[in-house]
Amino acid sequence: MKKSRATYQSMLSGIATLGPLGYAPAPGTMGSAAALMIGGAVTITFGMIPLVIMIIIVTMISFPAIDAHTSITQKHDASEVIIDEVIGQWLVLLAIPIVASHDALYLYTLLAAFILFRIFDILKPPPVSTAEDLPGAAGVIADDIMAGVLAGVVIMASFQFYGWLYS
Repeated sequence: MKKSRATYQSMLSGIATLGPLGYAPAPGTMGSAAALMIGGAVTITFGMIPLVIMIIIVTMISFPAIDAHTSITQKHDASEVIIDEVIGQWLVLLAIPIVASHDALYLYTLLAAFILFRIFDILKPPPVSTAEDLPGAAGVIADDIMAGVLAGVVIMASFQFYGWLYS
């Protein structure tokens, strides 16, 4: 029975790190880039609803996955845990108008979303730093959610400030 539990914990830990990707150089950036490519492709191909569903599913899976990794490694918010970057990066994509996906400028907007998310995630201005103080997996995930929300707000504000770029 114990071996089965250890295997389950190990599998969840692997999900938290996105397998070997979490052990690559600059794991947060690698996880964000992977999330951007997958999320961008899903949004262009299928629209926003599948992305929202993916965000919900990955968020629900991330809590036990992060807890398992923490239990195995005894490290809170370990750098190799990058499932939270996926959630935050996908949230930014919700701020990009779907009509934009049919224009070449969409790629520049994706790049801006990536850069803004990484800036907020690395610098951790309030409320990102405040969210990080939550206990357990909630704190690991919440700071990336806040970084994603802030990056999304900047994206939406830029559309308002510079006019509708995609009309």
